[in-house]
Amino acid sequence: MAHAAGTPLGAVSRSLSDADGLTLAAPLVSTVAVPPVDRSAMDGFAVRGTGPWRVTGHVGIGCADPVTLEEGEACGIVTGAAVPADATSVMRSEDSVLLGDCLDGPSEEGKHIRRAGEECKAGEQLLPAGVTVDPAVLGLAASVGLNRLTVIPKPRVAALVTGDELVHRGPSGPGRVRDAIGPMLPGLITRAGATAAPISHLPDDGTSLINALETADAELILVSGSSASGPADHLRPALSALGADLIVDGVACRPGHPQALAQLPDGRLVLGLPGNPFAALVAFLTLGVSALLRMRGLSLPGLTLTPIPGGLQCHPHSTRLVPVRLEPYGAVPVGHGGSAMLRGPAAADALAVVDPGPAEAIAARLLPLDPGARPWAV
Repeated sequence: MAHAAGTPLGAVSRSLSDADGLTLAAPLVSTVAVPPVDRSAMDGFAVRGTGPWRVTGHVGIGCADPVTLEEGEACGIVTGAAVPADATSVMRSEDSVLLGDCLDGPSEEGKHIRRAGEECKAGEQLLPAGVTVDPAVLGLAASVGLNRLTVIPKPRVAALVTGDELVHRGPSGPGRVRDAIGPMLPGLITRAGATAAPISHLPDDGTSLINALETADAELILVSGSSASGPADHLRPALSALGADLIVDGVACRPGHPQALAQLPDGRLVLGLPGNPFAALVAFLTLGVSALLRMRGLSLPGLTLTPIPGGLQCHPHSTRLVPVRLEPYGAVPVGHGGSAMLRGPAAADALAVVDPGPAEAIAARLLPLDPGARPWAV
């Protein structure tokens, strides 16, 4: 539901230097043939016919008009240089024997020549829309003469951390709780391929929350510590006051069941994160990442199933998310997986998604703790 609630952002044109990590909004199409002419794949000699050959010159990398070879002639050549039109092959330097201007060595028709259009033809589609731009994609775009790409920009995410009891420096104390959610969110947001606005800290006050929701300049707004139903939890009344559509009102998972997802009348999404840190992390990794993937024009990846050698106790009616370490033989729980704990997730490689049931699970799907990582197989 969270993925379906997101809307892909409108396509924009970005320079190659600004496109890393974005999603192609249009296919990547070559403007030219690559290579544009036959090029040498090796340092050595371009030869014509069978040897021995007489060396008549040299072709450098910047030579636009290479020499003409007659039968039995050769010229020195460097990797990437244009091969003379009459050459039949290129001989590697390490295979050649040169005495004066007389060259001898093995020769095979067409050897060590990268033919024009070998990688792609002009007008050929190289990648479809929906591919995430990474360094290899940027290099490919440059190699076919492109300076800009049509991409989907990064979604903007605002985070509102509520709680009169929160402190932001030093340890917790009686009646005071150190904020552990606020420091997590910027890294989670950027790793999910979005742009994080500065964290806003709000008191437990409904009016303050309504004003912050109204003015947040973001496609997704995170609200932590106000998603349950206690007297200090103002998220649902604020959403109702703003005319929001409540899409998800609690999730049958442990931890993280009080989470919520709503859509404001102007299309912005609001994700309610539980006040316990591990529960908030789970909500972001599930509902939050799903919505952001759709905004970025990406589909939901499947989760890999892995064995749990020691088994994991199932919850009767809720999905459990358990911090695990990945070993060659399967996933091993690391403990400390309570909703208020981050020790387990911090020491884990992934979260095991344990389906509800009456017994123990001997296998589970793996949810990456890094929201930018792809699911993997053990």
